[in-house]
Amino acid sequence: MFLLIAWVINTIALFVTEFLVPGIEVDNIATFILAALIIGLVNALIKPIIHIISLPITLLTFGLFALVINAAMLGLAAWLVPGFEINGILAAILGALVLSAVSAILNAFLKPKRVVPKPTSQNP
Repeated sequence: MFLLIAWVINTIALFVTEFLVPGIEVDNIATFILAALIIGLVNALIKPIIHIISLPITLLTFGLFALVINAAMLGLAAWLVPGFEINGILAAILGALVLSAVSAILNAFLKPKRVVPKPTSQNP
């Protein structure tokens, strides 16, 4: 259930990003859905490895290289999904920023919180 909600949130965030960022173009709703799935998979499987490999340069740039990594992951998703295009590095960087911000806002409001049961007290 949580994965489905995350997928819907990513789809909505991609829709907002395509609307706000010139240079990002998505053909139709099916492409939005597929692109959101691919972005989620790329971010879950490839992005952590790239972050570990590029840790020294990320530290040297005080974290700014993470923007380049996010833009590259978005570009990789665009390369894998037909009908999803990013025109230029500036659009990729701005798109990654907007996508992250919108996704974070939507996650804060829409994603259900996991409830952890409180331990019961064992008073004799």
